[in-house]
Amino acid sequence: MAVLRERPYAQFNFLVDLGTGTTDGPEAGFQECSAISMSVDVIEYRNGNEKENHPRKLTGLARASDVTLKRGIIGSLSLYKWLDQIRNGDPAALRNVVIHLQNEDHTMIVMTWKLLRARIIKHRSGPLNGKGTDVAMEELTLAYERLELE
Repeated sequence: MAVLRERPYAQFNFLVDLGTGTTDGPEAGFQECSAISMSVDVIEYRNGNEKENHPRKLTGLARASDVTLKRGIIGSLSLYKWLDQIRNGDPAALRNVVIHLQNEDHTMIVMTWKLLRARIIKHRSGPLNGKGTDVAMEELTLAYERLELE
């Protein structure tokens, strides 16, 4: 699904599917998505009788970083209900979250990140300030087991 071109895509046209199958409406709208990353650990190993004085590099565990999504508070309880499902131990609470990057005119998905078996590990609302003029925000942090790109 990735679409190659010479100049980079802008970062501000993206869709988020929180595992519900929809990217429309205010509940699927987010202002910000933190960096999405993964890494693979390296294990160094060396026998004491090796002829060379350097360790071998072995592939270790793959790790996926947490992702934080931010949006304005819209009065929806959908994130809280999902978090409540997770904290109550429901095995069906794990979701596949999909983030799509669109081209500038919103006619094509040019890159997709799939966060497999994701769960909310942190939800934050606010800050609230009686003298402030900013939008009230909520933020959720997702932990997931595997990252796939398309």
